[in-house]
Amino acid sequence: QVQLVESGGGLVQPGGSLRLSCAASGFTFSSYYMAWYRQAPGKERELVGAITTTGGVTNYADSVKGRFTISRDNAKNTLYLQMNSLKPEDTAVYYCYRWPNYWGQGTQVTVSS
Repeated sequence: QVQLVESGGGLVQPGGSLRLSCAASGFTFSSYYMAWYRQAPGKERELVGAITTTGGVTNYADSVKGRFTISRDNAKNTLYLQMNSLKPEDTAVYYCYRWPNYWGQGTQVTVSS
């Protein structure tokens, strides 16, 4: 069965960096677009960004453009989210997503001094 397991979250100071990983299994990872979503307390889940099967094209929410980078390693069945210049408003649970409706359990990112 499809499994998505996120890791790499934690507490970081404003301006800091984190790298999230999503280990995928149970399907042919290289055949699927993948995405990262996030959900802040009291807010709806929102798309952070998505990546094509080969990683050649990515798109990002305006709020993270220039700071976050999505990448993938199809040989390792792993999706990544590099987050730089983190802001308090980036605090959220971050989820890995695969169409049509597969989600990881989420990893908490807290940006605070």
